[in-house]
Amino acid sequence: MKTKRAHVLLPQDLVKEIDSIVGPRGRSAFLVETAREAVRRRKLLRFLESDTPAWKDADHQNLPGARQRGLESFGKKAK
Repeated sequence: MKTKRAHVLLPQDLVKEIDSIVGPRGRSAFLVETAREAVRRRKLLRFLESDTPAWKDADHQNLPGARQRGLESFGKKAK
């Protein structure tokens, strides 16, 4: 994986907490892991808050009408 150096300022107490968990040699890996999790979570929240449908019939042409059948069967189960 290609990397890029970034200068990041952190509060001293936070650095101490991170170091107590992973040690000073594990700090970068910890921050990368934490940042990836935060990015994934924010992308998911953005998607969930949007009106973009999760299922697009064009992406599932091998299942013609599956979405509509799924909605119809869901309606029958809900009754």
